[in-house]
Amino acid sequence: MSETRKIAAILVADVVGYSRLASADEERTLARLRALRSDLIDPAIAIHHGRIVKSTGDGFIAEFRSVVDAARCAIEVQTGMVERNAGVAPDKRIELRIGAHLGDVVEEADGDLMGDGVNIAARLEAICAAGAICLSEQAYWQVKGRVNLAATDLGPKQLKNIAEPIRVYSLQVGQPAPAKPAEPSAPEKPAPRLSIVVLPFANIGGDPEQEHFVDGITESLTTDLSRIRGALVIARNTAFTYKGKPFDVKAIGRDLNVRYVLEGSVQRGGNRMRVNVQLVDAETGSHLWAERFDKPLTDLFDMQDEIVGRLANTLSAQIAALEARHAEQAPNPDSLDLFFQGLSWLHRGRTPNHVAQARSFFERALAADPDNVDALIGSAAADIADGGNSFVADPGASFAAAEAKLTQALSSFPDHARGHAFLGYVKILTKRALEGIAECEHALALDRNLADALAFIGLGKIFTGRAEEAEAHIGEALRLSPRDTTAYAWLTEAGIAKNHLGDCEQAVLWCRRAIEANRNYPEAHFHLAAALARLGRLAEARSAIKAGLMLNPSFTVSRARVNWTAMSDDPTHPQQLAPIFEGLRMAGLPEQ
Repeated sequence: MSETRKIAAILVADVVGYSRLASADEERTLARLRALRSDLIDPAIAIHHGRIVKSTGDGFIAEFRSVVDAARCAIEVQTGMVERNAGVAPDKRIELRIGAHLGDVVEEADGDLMGDGVNIAARLEAICAAGAICLSEQAYWQVKGRVNLAATDLGPKQLKNIAEPIRVYSLQVGQPAPAKPAEPSAPEKPAPRLSIVVLPFANIGGDPEQEHFVDGITESLTTDLSRIRGALVIARNTAFTYKGKPFDVKAIGRDLNVRYVLEGSVQRGGNRMRVNVQLVDAETGSHLWAERFDKPLTDLFDMQDEIVGRLANTLSAQIAALEARHAEQAPNPDSLDLFFQGLSWLHRGRTPNHVAQARSFFERALAADPDNVDALIGSAAADIADGGNSFVADPGASFAAAEAKLTQALSSFPDHARGHAFLGYVKILTKRALEGIAECEHALALDRNLADALAFIGLGKIFTGRAEEAEAHIGEALRLSPRDTTAYAWLTEAGIAKNHLGDCEQAVLWCRRAIEANRNYPEAHFHLAAALARLGRLAEARSAIKAGLMLNPSFTVSRARVNWTAMSDDPTHPQQLAPIFEGLRMAGLPEQ
């Protein structure tokens, strides 16, 4: 019989004192139980996306898609039991005890579940008080702050036939909750933009050998997020005061005056490590973004670096997008609001219109605050996009303007990693690829998570006659930030490298990936067309040219020849470009 191993939320329930009730009046007890199942329990399980795995006479085992669903179902059932027992003599009441756990289970072909996940849930139910819900620590971490019940920490419990003690929390339903203190008055000033606290990640399973790894993720992520210019990141020592304690996200937001809270957990299962993270709006408590990393267990330090790098990049992009949405609603946007709106336009894809919109916001941001160095670098990025994508007749003037702005920015902030990366990009595009690569390497020394710099180095390798090395650098950028807002540009660069090497099949694959990531990048369509034409797939090539011209109508073969040839003085460069120009011509790109 086939079986599947998975992580599941398991709920186990049974009737307290069932033998006593049945011996007193078996028929009536069974009738009442059937009514409870049909009127209360089964509908609650269905509403909360669960399924009955097994009935156990006076109880049942159920599986849910999340612990939150399981807990809410348990609360609904126990609350319903309180209502049904009102006015019933204590010795005749049907009361349930419920245990819930998140853990590893084995699913048989017939849908039955076995394994520690089920066993622990059953043992939790066995120690539960009548009318209560007992949660394992793993389950409690997932529900705290999401159910409106106070929890009692019962401490570590040695459960029958379970090797290691399990920390247990009890939710008591039907008793008055302790009075909540009056809500503190709102702060006079709203939480600063880009303000965040990284709460200590939970060590699911409590393995002490894993504790350093878990804390290391929290600390490294705090450090790396602090590199985001203008970000207010709560210090590690303050964040760790919440370790191992129940907390309310909105209360933390008020206490620390932050806009965002990041929480997460780490769970080790066999030879794999799973990391769950979620970004929460500290004002409303709503979830803004969630991610899960599930990786083979190799070197813990390498894994920690990779997880932190990917998280830092993704969070940076997510927070920038959230701040842009805040800025769009601001009645009187200030310089930082305008900067985020400009960034949002750049992230939509590099078309002439998007770049022009982005530049207008960056210029307005600089008019509001001439010292906004990020807006100055954003404006330089728009200039580079104009020149690098042949949106203008004189790319050299755009590159010169960008370099002047970047030099100005770095004179004020010499350690601005992104400023160095874009300066390197300009040099790569203006026949100084070796200098540009060195500049990007310096940017990476300042910020190891700057995936853009890795991709720029890949482009630099193309312009120094080493196109075969480009894919490795672009692959590293994608590994570090697989869902980056500019990943489409990196994928296109890989396609360009393959076109330079004459590997048109691979060029097609990379360019199609770029277009899937973001259709608003004409360069990807043009390089796809050149590769398809060289493969003899002219109908597809013409369609790609048509799509590219819809985004950049002024692009021609002659403009491509002038602009692309001017980007490198390596002797192999014009030789590699010649068949690409011919491919564009065959695909139907206008000559002039």
